[in-house]
Amino acid sequence: MGYRVVVAGATGNVGREMLNILAERQFPVDEITALASRRSLGTEVSFGDKTLTTKDLDTFDFTGWDIALFAIGSDATKKYAPIAAAAGCVVIDNSSLYRYDPDVPLIVPECNADAIEGYSKKNIIANPNCSTAQMVVALKPLHDRAKIKRVVVSTYQSVSGAGKDGMDELWDQTKAVYNPTDDKPAKKFTKQIAFNVIPHIDVFMEDGSTKEEWKMVAETKKILGSSIKVTATCVRVPVFVGHSEAVNIETEDFLDEDEARDILRESPGIMVIDKREDGGYVTPVECVGDFATFISRIRQDSTIDNGLNLWCVSDNLRKGAALNAVQIAELLGQRVLKKG
Repeated sequence: MGYRVVVAGATGNVGREMLNILAERQFPVDEITALASRRSLGTEVSFGDKTLTTKDLDTFDFTGWDIALFAIGSDATKKYAPIAAAAGCVVIDNSSLYRYDPDVPLIVPECNADAIEGYSKKNIIANPNCSTAQMVVALKPLHDRAKIKRVVVSTYQSVSGAGKDGMDELWDQTKAVYNPTDDKPAKKFTKQIAFNVIPHIDVFMEDGSTKEEWKMVAETKKILGSSIKVTATCVRVPVFVGHSEAVNIETEDFLDEDEARDILRESPGIMVIDKREDGGYVTPVECVGDFATFISRIRQDSTIDNGLNLWCVSDNLRKGAALNAVQIAELLGQRVLKKG
């Protein structure tokens, strides 16, 4: 016996990826439906070897459905998630709306699986920000061994994190560079993204940080523990898919780089590719379509007593969004619903 599953926002980048991953991982589905807004109504999407025609989110009755994966943004989630939850359907939400709600668990299954028990307070589970998800997968096993005190992270985030419009803008501007008469001014981003980097993701806050940077701080603390200090600089780069992060870690106990490498190799969800030679590391192009979070460039930071540096790369549409949501659904099935 399997589950009745809803994917809301099925025509977007993340929604389509959710459907792909549900099929790839053979999630136990008895029935599945794809929902979209009225402007995308009737669009066909793929689920394994099946083709689904999207239904209207606005009129859909969630009664009798087990799990709903939401990829519709905060505004729409604010309207529809409580409706689904009240109908008895557990919502796994990819937006930022519920991440900081104390009554909603924020889950990365490799890090805080036990938090799933808190889902029943609102019948909603939050999926973390894409940049946070891959980082905490790398931090958790090191934190368990040596207790992390402080993290300094610089991100190199692909344009797919800004949706289809972001990917289209990079593509159009890249072509325009070679055709001076075809001007493509910035619309989705604040400055030209082609052949450029932009140290600005989401809105600015009073302290000078951006909301993306604040999200990484708040979410890391909620997932791994409030005692960890985190400072982030988030940068948009001209890469279509795949987020990269340069992470500096300070621990309470000394952790040798070789031991850290061994710990990460044995940890769930991680693939270590770390050879000190040309090409002995992973870049975003190589991680696209993969489930793993890739770790490279592990080395001691000699400027502090207990410091490590590492390079972290992952497909942001997968581990940063759709894959993590499906993993939460799997965890929910194994520990709570127990149908599949």
